[in-house]
Amino acid sequence: MKNSALKGALGALAVAGVALIAKKAIQRRRFIKGIFDEYGIKEKSPFGLADKIREMNEEDYQELKGKFKKEFRSKCCKKDNTCEA
Repeated sequence: MKNSALKGALGALAVAGVALIAKKAIQRRRFIKGIFDEYGIKEKSPFGLADKIREMNEEDYQELKGKFKKEFRSKCCKKDNTCEA
C-alpha cells in the first residue's frame, strides 16, 4: 500500500513539474512572438531576427538587447539581478 501511495505522489509531482515547464515555454514563445510583431519581422525565424538587427541603429539595438536580457536572465543571480556573465 505504501508503494502505491508513493507512486501516486511522485506522479502528481511529475505532472506539476511538466505543467510549470510548459507554462514557462508558452510565456517565452509569446515574448518572442511579441518581439517579431513589434519590430515588423515577417520571417519568423532566427535569420529574420538577425536581418532586422543588422538594419537597426545602435539605440534600437540596445533597447532590443535589454528586452532579451530582462526576459531571459537567470534567476540565480544576486537579488538586484546583476550578473557577471
